[in-house]
Amino acid sequence: MIERVAFVTGAGRGMGREIASTLAGKSIKVIVTDVNMENAEETVSMLKEAGGEAMAVYCDVTKLESVQDAVKEALARFNTIDILVNNAGWDKIEPFLKSEPSTWKTIIDINLMGQIHTCKEILPVMVENGYGKVVNIASDSGRVGSSGEAVYSAAKGGIITLTKTLAREMARHKINVNCIAPGPANTPLFQEIGSYNEGIAAALTKAIPFRRLAEPSDIANTVAFFASEESSYVTGQTLSVSGGLTMC
Repeated sequence: MIERVAFVTGAGRGMGREIASTLAGKSIKVIVTDVNMENAEETVSMLKEAGGEAMAVYCDVTKLESVQDAVKEALARFNTIDILVNNAGWDKIEPFLKSEPSTWKTIIDINLMGQIHTCKEILPVMVENGYGKVVNIASDSGRVGSSGEAVYSAAKGGIITLTKTLAREMARHKINVNCIAPGPANTPLFQEIGSYNEGIAAALTKAIPFRRLAEPSDIANTVAFFASEESSYVTGQTLSVSGGLTMC
């Protein structure tokens, strides 16, 4: 059995931590990256206690130089990166006309440029190896829009089209590039967002056919599929994991 290595961004907590845990449970070595090293180290400790192999690496995806340093550190330890999971993200829900340029920049830098940066640095490693799995985390807001999330939706829409383009360019190198578009999920980020809009979780839960928010495990299991050999003939796809909230 070939041992694979995964580079997961924003893996210090929430959905990223669950993704790291799920991949580690499948005997994948995990590079846990985050801007909060305390959180990243906590994730690594959890993975090691469960019998997994992992390392914590500081990575600010908004800065290309930071991504370059993180990739170098990861390669020094594991020699390769087979799987890239672009999970890091951030949002602030508010009406577009009340939002500020500084917020737009932060949202675009984290959610869109962050994934561009990691792909730029890690895809060459995969090309050299003739193998790779890239799983980009977008959002259903990037497919259908979402009130109060204009710039976030634009950034996530950019990820979806970035995924399709990279999938076309990378196919000749045997690299799969796919995208997951979660609906509302029960994560720390969502709980922070919910503080801006009292009752938003209850309203969304009522609108979702399965009558619940996604759990981090729902997203992590989908990531595991795209990261596995079972998806070897799937590329350029965007899969909604939203409990039926959107069907497109």
